[in-house]
Amino acid sequence: MTPRFSRRSLPLAALLLAALPVSAQEADTLYFSAIPDDDETRLQERFGKVADYLEEALGVPVAYVPVKDYAASVTAFRNDQIQLAWFGGLSGVQARRMVPGSRAIAQGSEDESFVTYFIAHADTGLTEPEDGGFPEGLEGRSFTFGAQGSTSGRLMPEYHLREITGEAPRAFFSDVGFSGDHGQTLRLVASGAYDLGALNYSVYEQALTEDALETETAGVIWRTPPYPDYNWTIRGDVDARWGEGFADRVQAALIELDDAEILASFPRSAFIEADDALYAPIERTARELDLID
Repeated sequence: MTPRFSRRSLPLAALLLAALPVSAQEADTLYFSAIPDDDETRLQERFGKVADYLEEALGVPVAYVPVKDYAASVTAFRNDQIQLAWFGGLSGVQARRMVPGSRAIAQGSEDESFVTYFIAHADTGLTEPEDGGFPEGLEGRSFTFGAQGSTSGRLMPEYHLREITGEAPRAFFSDVGFSGDHGQTLRLVASGAYDLGALNYSVYEQALTEDALETETAGVIWRTPPYPDYNWTIRGDVDARWGEGFADRVQAALIELDDAEILASFPRSAFIEADDALYAPIERTARELDLID
């Protein structure tokens, strides 16, 4: 019988395991992480439950390792500190480029056609045009993206801003910031620290569902065209470590996950099969913005 391993998320210090040879680590434990796109408490709760589910489904110890930012998640994947990750579109592309043989194996059903919301503080007087067009009156105001490596919080909103305005964000807005995560973007705009911001639509919709106070002073003024986004990516060497077909077993376990509470915490209605080709548009956009070589 496979020995049970603590399924609670590991502290950030666990990443120091990378300094040890694999033989000195607990090689039979599958470590995974996720881009820190929301409040840390929410992430710990969500991915602790995912660890429990995967450990039961796969029959191997599984542990969630929190990371401090988007770049750290990619670095941990490259350094084999984690073997599986819930990435955004851009961070997934970056990670797979660094680790030959790695591949996207699943995405949320909503990730086929993801969108970014542009939000504005109520005092700006800006509202969403009825025809869905890009609103007027944004130039010269303050604006915050999410994390610098975020697909929905930076890559796609910056791409569309450049396409529509013909200018770089720092030339178009009076001040440009990076909040670090989507929840913080909502809080900064709601507080008036920034006039405008761009964030993952699902974070805003979740805030509406929870009747969060921030939605009273920060409203949606524009929605980007859809694009592919979040994905589960796995390293190419997992079959050699856990047996032939292990990557496929992880993929199947994710796709078969039907726990309503876990899915709602993402929030996603289901996970579906994915592959690298789906994220080619993200890679092309990142090249255009010189975010990858």
